[in-house]
Amino acid sequence: MTPELEAAYAEPHRRYHTRTHIEQCLALLDQVPDLTETEHQILTYAIWWHDAVYDPKASDNEAKSAEMAKRDLRDFDVSLHARDEVARLIRLTAGHEVEEGDRLGEILVSIDLSILGAPEDRYDAYAKAVRAEYAHVPDDLWRTGRSGVLQRFLDAQVIFPDPAFAHWLEAQARANLARELASLT
Repeated sequence: MTPELEAAYAEPHRRYHTRTHIEQCLALLDQVPDLTETEHQILTYAIWWHDAVYDPKASDNEAKSAEMAKRDLRDFDVSLHARDEVARLIRLTAGHEVEEGDRLGEILVSIDLSILGAPEDRYDAYAKAVRAEYAHVPDDLWRTGRSGVLQRFLDAQVIFPDPAFAHWLEAQARANLARELASLT
């Protein structure tokens, strides 16, 4: 990890999107079977940089994180093809939508969203931490915005595009999302 990346994940406004989130994502990646060494490395880079830029007031965090990754990975002599793939994967985390058959995209998005399928206490801590990151948003606007995000996930055919993650986490995620949504009304 670069000093700039280390500093980014330690920014004082972050409550959930911290180094701990990255470490949890990396631990999940290590459980994914049947990845080539190259695929694993690309996903590792994408995880490290996917939330490098995190400003709750901005809408281009993923695009800026992708550009930061491309720049930083050039210094590590990572090939242009691999840097482009890392950047593409990072941009997928903006909307968490993946085309069918995009295995690396399915894995990254599922790992990033895995907190949604956590046990209730961990999910509740996540929801509280995200609310703290958006403390600048008035409660009524927060409830409206957050409800929309939660409902979008609930309306999706699947939350986790990777079949293994869907099998493992989908039911708990739907229960968590519905519970939080009910608390916002």
